[in-house]
Amino acid sequence: MEVFDEIQAYLPFLIPLIGLQVLLSLTALIMLIRQNQVRYMNKLLWALIIVLFNLIGPILYFVLEKRT
Repeated sequence: MEVFDEIQAYLPFLIPLIGLQVLLSLTALIMLIRQNQVRYMNKLLWALIIVLFNLIGPILYFVLEKRT
């Protein structure tokens, strides 16, 4: 029971962070789907990177595939 109490103490901090992470990933995936052509890799590989590397993947996508 101590583990659940400890997790419950961190929930007010974890829930917004998880929400931001989901929003970041969804935004990156939606932008990837809408983009006609990507520069560095194909769309399937980008989608896997965004989903599997939760924090780093979307950030890498936004930095590397930013259109000017």
